[in-house]
Amino acid sequence: MLCDQCKERDAVVHLTQIVDAEVTQLHLCEKCAAAKGIETTVSMPKHPLSDFLHAVQQQSAPALGDQARCAYCQTSLRDFRASGRLGCAQCYTAFEGALRELLRRVHGAARHRGSEYETPVAPGFVVSELDSLRERLALAVAAEEFELAAKLRDEIRARE
Repeated sequence: MLCDQCKERDAVVHLTQIVDAEVTQLHLCEKCAAAKGIETTVSMPKHPLSDFLHAVQQQSAPALGDQARCAYCQTSLRDFRASGRLGCAQCYTAFEGALRELLRRVHGAARHRGSEYETPVAPGFVVSELDSLRERLALAVAAEEFELAAKLRDEIRARE
């Protein structure tokens, strides 16, 4: 798409204005956008936690260097410090030493000591019976015993 102003360069800035329920769209190249006073360089907003993480990591003796990377997603400790976010679930294992020290400094302990979420259980409801019914249902479907499967399905629904 060409710039609406100069009609020479590709448009990289797309503005949408809504004035009195009237929508106007303007597509500009970098030069025309700069001439109109529109900033074209977008900087990544800093995560508020990143400064704190960086300071904590600087104070502690790093167990892993900045070059250490997660084998799964290739995120490095430097990336974590900059964004405050890990790349995947395997990062917790890859950076365990550094994260353990960070958690100890932030929370005072490296282990969770709070309460855990417990799923609500209705009165008269026994989880093991329901699990047993579900297993029997799966076996009945696998054996193509559909009448038994229908009865088990109805019983499970009644108990839930």
